[in-house]
Amino acid sequence: MNKPNMHYAELKDSYLFYNISQKIKAYLEQNPGTHLYRMGIGDVSRPLCEEVIKALHGAVDDQAGAETFHGYMPEQGAPFLRETIAKHYASRGVKLESDEVFVSSGASDELGDILDLFDRENSALVIEPAYPAYVDANVIAGRKIVHLPAGRKNGFLPSPSEDAVADIIYICSPNNPTGAVFNKVQLKEWVDFANKNGSVILFDAAYEAFIEDDTLPRSIFEIEGARTCAIEICSLSKTAGFTGTRLGYTVIPKDLVREGLRFNDMWVRNRTTKTNGVSYIIQRGGAAVFTDEGRRQIMENIRYYKNNAKILTDALDELGIWYTGGKNAPYVWMECPKGLKSWELFDILLTKAQVVGTPGEGFGACGEGYFRFSSFGSREDTVEAAERIKKLFG
Repeated sequence: MNKPNMHYAELKDSYLFYNISQKIKAYLEQNPGTHLYRMGIGDVSRPLCEEVIKALHGAVDDQAGAETFHGYMPEQGAPFLRETIAKHYASRGVKLESDEVFVSSGASDELGDILDLFDRENSALVIEPAYPAYVDANVIAGRKIVHLPAGRKNGFLPSPSEDAVADIIYICSPNNPTGAVFNKVQLKEWVDFANKNGSVILFDAAYEAFIEDDTLPRSIFEIEGARTCAIEICSLSKTAGFTGTRLGYTVIPKDLVREGLRFNDMWVRNRTTKTNGVSYIIQRGGAAVFTDEGRRQIMENIRYYKNNAKILTDALDELGIWYTGGKNAPYVWMECPKGLKSWELFDILLTKAQVVGTPGEGFGACGEGYFRFSSFGSREDTVEAAERIKKLFG
């Protein structure tokens, strides 16, 4: 008899975004034609930069000629892109070999696939509030999950605790949803903790391009000791607008070894077994991101989003509402005013101000009493949303 993976039955209903969509649908049915100011979306709104578009067009043209045509690409990524990314790290003082870089179809895919490297008996530590997929992917695999709560007292940046030890440790910095960023001292604590306990850190660096404070680490490999305990997963989705184009990369150092097995070698075997790689066209577009002109152009878009974040945080400052994030991250994580629950605030913002955000409860129990705004919308909508929030709570 065929038996399904019964761990799927242990998953909590994905009520967060379903409830949001249902509430929005009901509101618009009662108020047809109403414009909503959507500050909850995690998708980008700015188009791909000109340098990337030019590279994509050039790669398409390559596919039209016999001499320049490319079929299957190397499963681990094209050498030209792996070398480009390694040089990008070197420019920031992090030395990597190009074969320690693996090109992927995006961070979301990789965060799930990378769990193939770990035994199902391994436990996973999740710092909450957290990106829900961290928990769900490990529930599906049947792993024990250790929840480490974070809150306002520690700026949503908790230190490691011997009461919360696990084989796999998830760290997202800049964080989704809180926008909080670990400094080098704090991250060194986690690296030392992982090395001491034989844990492996899965470092989600999807938002590293938003860090403007040069004292803050953009990569965990800026921290001494990380090469023996960490895997870094990166994305071009928010960095360069590749949410619909799908491209990212993962760094697995050759120094990361457990039980005599090198994780880098294991991932080579995994990728050559399970994928046919990312398309040549998309990888050429990705390489353009790391050129001087490409970097200049994508930073213009990032500044656009960060200016949106400043518009939101200026409004919260004026209202005296506590928040974190916004400066070195695209998300603003605010405390719900007047003691409101997060879903109560959602309803008030929707019905009274036509502003949509994300209730903190959807990111775990520690998120209750907080609310997430995204800076990825248009400038016009962000300005209007901020004015409506000030009018509502001023």
